[in-house]
Amino acid sequence: MSENTMAETLDTQAEATSADAAAQAEQAVASVSEEVAAALEGRAAFYETLAGLFWMPLTAEQVEAMAGQDFSAYAELNEDFADGVNDITRYLRKRNTGTRDEMAVDFTGTFTGIKTYEGKTAVPYKSVFTSEDGLMYQEGFREVYHAFKAEAIKKRAGLDYPDDHISFLCQFMAIMSRRTLEALQAGDYDKAAHDVKASTDFLDNNILSWYDQLMERSLLLIKTRFYKGVMKLARGFFTLDRETLADLSDEVAELAEAAKKAEGPLPSNARPVHPFEASKNTI
Repeated sequence: MSENTMAETLDTQAEATSADAAAQAEQAVASVSEEVAAALEGRAAFYETLAGLFWMPLTAEQVEAMAGQDFSAYAELNEDFADGVNDITRYLRKRNTGTRDEMAVDFTGTFTGIKTYEGKTAVPYKSVFTSEDGLMYQEGFREVYHAFKAEAIKKRAGLDYPDDHISFLCQFMAIMSRRTLEALQAGDYDKAAHDVKASTDFLDNNILSWYDQLMERSLLLIKTRFYKGVMKLARGFFTLDRETLADLSDEVAELAEAAKKAEGPLPSNARPVHPFEASKNTI
């Protein structure tokens, strides 16, 4: 074999080895991205569920839908989540024709300020629980407003409620979760890393920072086991999501490194369709 032929053979083998490595790296990225996509869609969907539970009383149809949910797969995530699932399922198991009205009265009395405990309400606004006088539109409101603005997210026109209502905070987290997924699918790892960090900071500063106070006061006013369960379920999820975001941060870094090895962007995977698709920019 001539010297030139030998060199060509070695070059060809090197290229093949490089191509194999790239293919393996690309396959690894695709495999992990499916897991990450499922996690991000799951987070978004659950945040939307919580947003709805805190927004207004459930309709009769929604009560039946909740009663038909199988939460058994999630019951052991953490103690709060398990206790919340237990309260909700046991309450709905005994539902009757008056259940929906009982729940509506409980929701309205607790979360709209009709009922008080020692003169204090449990209206679910960050400002109420972080300001000295328990007032709306205080520093907590401004912090949320600026966080929304920084991510170009705003409420839909006609929603005449302060930005720091817990339903809007949950919607923010849902939107950011889907943005993270879109960034990963586009191979934009810097954007994905930004979205994960922004979500982590928002959860820490605008939800976890005051949710325990809301829960403590709400439980003094709530009458039904259902909404007691909702409060526990939400705290369990927020606590779990803090851990999930830390894992996602590591996953994004690993995906970025794998993509570099593959010498290309993240492969485009079909995005799961969710019936409660949120706008990218509007709560």
